[in-house]
Amino acid sequence: MRQRLIYLFEFYVLTMILFAVGKWGFMHFNAEVYPYTNHDLLRVFRNGLSLDASTALYFLIVPFLATAVSIWWNGWSRLRYLLIGYSALVALALALAYIADVSLYPFWGFKLDASCLQYLSTPGEAFASVSGWYLLGRIVAFILLTAFIGGLYYLIIPKTVQRSRRTTESILYAGMIPFIVIGIRGGVDESTTNVGQVYFSQHQFLNHAAVNPVFSFLSSFEKSANHIVDYDYYDEQQCRRLTGGLYPTSSNGTDTLLTTSRPDIVIILMESAGGQFTEIGGRKDIMPRLNQLADEGIYFSNCYANSWRTDRGTVSTLSGYPSFPTSSVMKMPKKTQQLPGIARSLRNEGYATACLYGGDINFTHMRSYLVNTGFSQLTWKNDYPAEQQSTAKWGVRDDLTFETLNYMLTQLERHQPLLIGYSTLSSHEPWDVPVRHFKNRVLNAFWYLDQCIGQFIDQLKKSPQWKNTLIILLPDHGINFAGVDEMNPLRNHIPMIWTGGAVKEPRRIEKLCNQTDLAATLLGQLGIAHDDFCWSRDVLSDSYTYPFAVHNYTEGFSVMDSTGYIIYDLPSQRIAKSQSTDAQRLERMGKALLQATTKDLKTLGKR
Repeated sequence: MRQRLIYLFEFYVLTMILFAVGKWGFMHFNAEVYPYTNHDLLRVFRNGLSLDASTALYFLIVPFLATAVSIWWNGWSRLRYLLIGYSALVALALALAYIADVSLYPFWGFKLDASCLQYLSTPGEAFASVSGWYLLGRIVAFILLTAFIGGLYYLIIPKTVQRSRRTTESILYAGMIPFIVIGIRGGVDESTTNVGQVYFSQHQFLNHAAVNPVFSFLSSFEKSANHIVDYDYYDEQQCRRLTGGLYPTSSNGTDTLLTTSRPDIVIILMESAGGQFTEIGGRKDIMPRLNQLADEGIYFSNCYANSWRTDRGTVSTLSGYPSFPTSSVMKMPKKTQQLPGIARSLRNEGYATACLYGGDINFTHMRSYLVNTGFSQLTWKNDYPAEQQSTAKWGVRDDLTFETLNYMLTQLERHQPLLIGYSTLSSHEPWDVPVRHFKNRVLNAFWYLDQCIGQFIDQLKKSPQWKNTLIILLPDHGINFAGVDEMNPLRNHIPMIWTGGAVKEPRRIEKLCNQTDLAATLLGQLGIAHDDFCWSRDVLSDSYTYPFAVHNYTEGFSVMDSTGYIIYDLPSQRIAKSQSTDAQRLERMGKALLQATTKDLKTLGKR
C-alpha cells in the first residue's frame, strides 16, 4: 500500500513542480519584452496554484486507476509498462505546451489555446515569420525537454508493488475519489475550474503567466457559451447599409444632469430585478424604495436589458458591449482584454476603481473580465469571515455586502474620485433571504433587496460623501415569472435610476434605450470621450436620433422602436411575435445587427 501511495504523491508533486518551472520559463523567455520582478514571479506562482492543482489531478487519473487495479491483480509488470507509456505521453504534452506557449506568446499576446490548430492546414503561412534556425532550435528544445520530463516520471514508477490488505486499500482508494473529483472541479461552489480564476493583475502578462498552458489549451475546445456562432444573413455591403448610423459614438449638446464632472460613482447591478417587480409592471409594493428613488432621481423609464444572464448583462452594462444568443463574452478572457470598460476609461481620468461581489468572483470568468476592463481592487466572498461566506446560497447575503459598500465609500482613506461596481446576489434562486414579508419567496427576495437598497441610501445620506456621489441602479437582466417570459417585452423592461447628491434635479428620461447605453451616456455626462464604445449610445446627446432597443436570448432576439416590436425565433427562422407596423424592417435590422456584432466579437483579440 505504501509504495502505491508514495508513487501517487510523487507523481502529483512532480507535476506541480513542473508546472511551476514552466511558469518561470514562460516569464524568463519573455522577459525582454515583458520585464518582471521576483515579487511578480511569486505572485504568479501563488495565484496560478489553484489551476495547476486541478490540472495535476487530471494527469493523476491514469496512475490512480492503474495502482487501484494492482491491488487485486498480480500484473504490476504490465501495468508498469502502461505507466511508462503514459508518462511518455504526459512528458510529450507538457513539453509541447511549454515550447508552443513560450514561442507563440510574443506573436499572439495571449495564452496557448486551440486556435493554433487552424494554422496547421497552412504551415507555410504559419512559419513565414520565423527562420529555419528558430524552428530547429524549438524542435531540439522540444525533444530534450520531452526526454528530461519523461525521465523524471520514469524514475518515480515503482519497479514492484506488494499486494496486502486488499480490502483496506480498496476502501482507502474509494475514499480518495470524492477528493479528486472536487479538486478537479475546483471546489463545491457553483463555479468550476476556469482560466479566469487566476487573473489578479492589471498587467496582462502576469495574468497570462499564471494560467496553466495545458488547461488553457484543452479548455479552449469547449463549444458552448464561449463558442461564437456565425450569423450570415446578408453580404457585407448590405449588412453595413442596414446597420449604418445606428450607433453614433459622439456626444453633441448633451443635457447636463449632474452638479459635478467628477463625482464618486457606484454602479449597482441588481440581480434579476426586472421591471415586472417595480412600477413598470404596475407593482408599487414589491420594491417601494426603488420606486421612491426613481421619483427623486433621474429615471430612465424606457430601458431594456440586452440579455437574460448575469455574465452577459454585466458585460453589456460595464463595457457597453452587446450580448449574443449562445456566446458569453465574459467567458473569453482573450476577448475581454480587448473590450472597452467604464472602469478603464475612468481610471485613465484619475479614478480609483473597485468591484464588490458577495459570491464567487471566479464564476463564469468574472475575475478575468473585471481585471481586463479596468477594475483594480476586487472584493468578493473569500474576503469575508468564514461564518458570512455561506449566509446565502450564492455567497454573502446582500445586507452584509451593502454594509461593505457603505464602508468603501465613507471610511476608506483616498485622494482621488472612486468608481465602485457592485453586483447583488440574494434575489436569485433559491431566493434564500433572512426576512419574510411576502408569502411568495420570489417576491420576498426582491422586497428584501429593496430594503437593503433603502437602508444603504439612508445611511449614505447622513455622510459627507453623499453630496459628491452618483449612484446608478439597474438590473443585470429580468427573469421569467408569473407568466411573463421572452414573448413579453415586460420581461426585459428594466428600470435605470441615477440618484445621489451629485444629481442636479429629478428627471424622467423616456427615450427608448438599452442597458449598453449606460457607458456612453455616463461618460458623456463626465465630458469623457467614448469613441471606443462603438455599441453604446449617449441617450442624452443630440446625436441619438433613432431610439431603439435590442435583446438577445438563447433562441432568438427582439427589436423595438417607435413602430412597436418583434420577437424573432432563431431555430425556426421566423418572427415568433409581432406588434409592429413595420415588422419586416425590424427583422432585417435585427438580423443585420446580430451579424455585425458577431463579426465584431470575432475580431476582438485579432485587431
